[in-house]
Amino acid sequence: MTGIAAGWPCGHSSAMPSLTDSTTTVSELRERVLAFVRERDWEQFHSPKNLSMALSAEAGELMEHFLWSSPDESRKIAMEGAKRAKIAEELADVVIYALEFANATGLDVAASIESKIAANARKYPVEKARGRSAKYTEL
Repeated sequence: MTGIAAGWPCGHSSAMPSLTDSTTTVSELRERVLAFVRERDWEQFHSPKNLSMALSAEAGELMEHFLWSSPDESRKIAMEGAKRAKIAEELADVVIYALEFANATGLDVAASIESKIAANARKYPVEKARGRSAKYTEL
């Protein structure tokens, strides 16, 4: 783990109250990531190239936890105490880099997701895709 994800505080401190998905907006997360980066003068290193590469590296570290396991085994691994904590750290690294990528490029995360879901809904209509894993070109 390197860069912003390496320096990102894991766990809770008095300076940083607990966050939950149900109470924290994407905008708040982006602001926290940006503040963290600016405090360390790291924006100079955060080109789209570098951030996308870091994001990919962190995604690889997340995948490593499930390497060579079956789908059912991977579900069990994701729920195991100590492993779950490590998996949560890797997920956080991936999301932190994705948010910083959005910060560095000015992309709107929510608008991008909304647009992508709409495009996927057109490619994968429920009546053709429900319960199937086939690519849209094979439906």
